[in-house]
Amino acid sequence: MSIAKNIQLIEEKIKNSSHKVNLIAVSKTIDEERITQAINCGCQIFGENKVMEAKDKWLNLKNQHNNIKLHLIGHLQTNKAKEAVQIFDVIQTLDSEKLAQILAKEMNRQDKFPEIFVQINIGQEDQKSGIDPREAKDFIQKMIKEYRLPITGVMAIPPSNEDPALYFALLKKIADQNNLKNISMGMSDDFETAIMMGANFIRLGTAIFGDRTNGHL
Repeated sequence: MSIAKNIQLIEEKIKNSSHKVNLIAVSKTIDEERITQAINCGCQIFGENKVMEAKDKWLNLKNQHNNIKLHLIGHLQTNKAKEAVQIFDVIQTLDSEKLAQILAKEMNRQDKFPEIFVQINIGQEDQKSGIDPREAKDFIQKMIKEYRLPITGVMAIPPSNEDPALYFALLKKIADQNNLKNISMGMSDDFETAIMMGANFIRLGTAIFGDRTNGHL
């Protein structure tokens, strides 16, 4: 199925939501030609997992399309913070105080302040990055008050092979407790549940671009 048709089907599923839902097209490993197709179909928000891949692709694309907003949705290493602040409009994966210190310094140095989401390890999984949900409120408030970071949201990935609804509900609760307007949750296989649970950013790759093993990389 074409990218245009995929986007049309997704938009039909989200248009009846009771709140505004922002579609993030996850473009990791996707070439500029196919990204441009998505832009021409109306996509204005894109997500990348790796800083250097994003730098290689998006400096040129953003010059051509100045309405594009680029989100970092993958783990951010501290040694890539400088480039991340330069490239991204939103960094969704703040997951440690050490990273917060470096981001705050870089933002002030560059006089550029991308929005920041705190990544919550919503299932308390050892293999995933993020803040323990039990520590989320204290962490978020410290980021805002001590580091003066522009924290506007939270993001999470629920455990695989489990019903995501309870995890999405917990993330929504954390956002509400901290008066954060943005909730980034839901991917290609669970975004409809995420929307019902309050997501206003959904991160879709396969649902837009197809299986990344299909030879179109």
